[in-house]
Amino acid sequence: MSTEQDVIATNQAFYEAFERMDLDAMGLIWSQEPNVTCIHPGRIALRGWDQIRFSWDQIFRNTRQLEVAADLVSTKVIGNVAFLVLVENLVQVVPERRMEVQGMVTNLYEHDGNNWFLIHRHASPLMR
Repeated sequence: MSTEQDVIATNQAFYEAFERMDLDAMGLIWSQEPNVTCIHPGRIALRGWDQIRFSWDQIFRNTRQLEVAADLVSTKVIGNVAFLVLVENLVQVVPERRMEVQGMVTNLYEHDGNNWFLIHRHASPLMR
C-alpha cells in the first residue's frame, strides 16, 4: 500500500496543476469514475469528471493569473482512502479585479493499487 507521503505528493501535484491552470494535468489527478464530486465555494456539488472539468475550464478561462498556497492541517490514510484538510490561500486576477480569498478545503483521495486519485473536493470560504 502507498504511504501518506505519496498522497501528499499527489495533492501537491493537484495544487501545481491548479496554479498553472492546467486541465490536462488535473485530468491525471482526478478520478474518472462517475461518482467523483467537487464543491466549489458557495456552489452546488458537481458529479463526474465531465462536470468537474467544465467548471475548472470556466474558472481558468476567466482568470488571468492564479497564486495558490495550501497549508496542510491534517492527513489521514485509512486503507485505500485518504483525506487531507487544508487552509487554501488564493490570489485570483480576473479581468475586472484582483481577489484574495482564504478557504478550508477537504480533498479526498482513493488509491487504486497504483496511484492516488482525487475523488472528492469541498472548498468553503473563511471569513476574515
